[in-house]
Amino acid sequence: MNTKALPYLLLLPATLFLLVFFLYPFLQIAVLAFSGPEGFTLKPFQTMATHWKFQTTLWNTILLTAIIVPIQLVMALSMASIVAKLKTGRNTILYIFTIPLGLSDLAAGIIWLAIFEQSGFLNSMLVGLGLTERPILFLGYQNLWMIFVAVILAEVWRATAIVMVILVSGMGLIPKEYYEAAEVFGAGPWKRFVKVTLPMLRPSLQTALILRTIAAFEVFAVVVALGGTTLPVLMGETFNWQFALNDRNVAAAYALVILAISIASTLFFLRVLRTPKGATI
Repeated sequence: MNTKALPYLLLLPATLFLLVFFLYPFLQIAVLAFSGPEGFTLKPFQTMATHWKFQTTLWNTILLTAIIVPIQLVMALSMASIVAKLKTGRNTILYIFTIPLGLSDLAAGIIWLAIFEQSGFLNSMLVGLGLTERPILFLGYQNLWMIFVAVILAEVWRATAIVMVILVSGMGLIPKEYYEAAEVFGAGPWKRFVKVTLPMLRPSLQTALILRTIAAFEVFAVVVALGGTTLPVLMGETFNWQFALNDRNVAAAYALVILAISIASTLFFLRVLRTPKGATI
């Protein structure tokens, strides 16, 4: 076999996958977003931008992402540091931390709905302890901030583990000699973490933040389970325009907005967390 052609043959399945399941659907969505009965038009974007829910939907999504991703990063770094330092029981702790990964978004939302609803665990505990006389409507439309909190808790609980797994893998690649040298020069645990661990984790942090930020912009099932239409988000409005309002063109416009935000965030993390040329572990 021609060794020069081997890398291209190995890349062929992934390339075909991307062409069939990404590029082709993207072209279809792009055509829908810029077309109408009269042909090429920007009307779907105008309808989307002038709709009364669009600005609220956009800012809700951005705010959720801006809160969820940093919390997940801090928690994942803490969890990964614990797992990386364990000598016994490491696999057991790692399995326990990653249990929520086995649940779908909707299942996680339903679990937290069972906690926060009027007949749920939280109200049962509060009434049982005598802290309240009657169940509280935590997830009502008048408590929008509580729905925010519930969605944040559900997303942090469900998806922090994937960030942790990526960071644990990255920490495993850092040579122990670096820590030993830092310790010889008098660096304490915190300084070793800041000066050795974090710089060496740049590629892993980059991957984890890109994946979680894109997923946070696409949050849907958890929001539907906990807030329904009370807390509109971009993916929820895409679904609403596609299936409830039967307007595929506006739904496609929403999809392109989500894609544009995802690409922008990806480029941002690639720029900010780029590994210097020639740097190696």
